[in-house]
Amino acid sequence: MSIVIITGGSRGLGASVAVQCAQRGIDVILTYNSNPDAAAKVVSAVEADGGKAVALKLDVGDSATFPAFRDAVLKTFKAWGRADFDFLVNNAGYGLYNPIATVTEDEFDGLFRIHLKGPFFLTQTLLPLMAEGGHIINVASATSRVATAGVAPYASFKGGLEVLTRYMAKEFGERRIRANSIAPGAIRTELGGGLNDEFEALLASQTALGRVGEPDDIGCMVASLLSDDNRWINAQNIEVAGGYII
Repeated sequence: MSIVIITGGSRGLGASVAVQCAQRGIDVILTYNSNPDAAAKVVSAVEADGGKAVALKLDVGDSATFPAFRDAVLKTFKAWGRADFDFLVNNAGYGLYNPIATVTEDEFDGLFRIHLKGPFFLTQTLLPLMAEGGHIINVASATSRVATAGVAPYASFKGGLEVLTRYMAKEFGERRIRANSIAPGAIRTELGGGLNDEFEALLASQTALGRVGEPDDIGCMVASLLSDDNRWINAQNIEVAGGYII
C-alpha cells in the first residue's frame, strides 16, 4: 500500500487530494494547523472510501517543529507495518491580497515561511523517510505566470517553488524520486477569503472553459500524477487552470 503525506490536508485543495488519493488506493497522512475537527472529517471521508488516514498537527511556517513532526510520522508508520512513505504533497498555504506598496515585512516573511522555506526544509527533513522511486508534488500557482495585482509576494514565492521543484528533481533523481509542481488557477476555496459573485464572474470570463475551478479539479490531477501511469513526468510545472488568460 502506498502512503502520501499531504500538508494542509484538512480543507480546500488538500482535502480533495486526500480523498482522491484514497479512492485510488493510496493511504493518507494529512496535516492540519488549527482545525483538528476539519482534519477529522477528511479522515472520516477517506475511511468511508475504504482507505486509511491519519491527521497530524503541523505548522509549515515553523521549521523548528519539523524534527518532532518527522518523529510523529515515524510512529504512524507502525499502523502500516512500514518504515517509509511514497509521496509528499507540499500543499499548505494561505493568500494575502495587498499591493506591493502596503505589504509589511511581517506579512512578507509569513508568506515566505509557508510557501517556500517550509516546503524546502520539510522536504529535507522527510527525505530520509521517502521510499526509492517516490514522488514530490509542490503546489505552486498560475499567479506566477499571470501578474495579478495584489499578490506579488505570494506569486513570487510560488515562482520560487517552481524553481525549487526542478532542483529537487535533479538532486533526488539518483534515488528515482520524481518532483513536479502544479499551478492551480482560480479555485473555489477559502483561500484569501474565498470568491464573491462579482470576482468569480470576472475570473470565469478570463478562463477558456468559462468557469472557476473546483477543489476536485486539482485533487484528481494530483492523484493521477502520483500514479505509475505518469512515471515519466519529472521536473515539470503543470498549470491546472482551465485555460486561464491564454
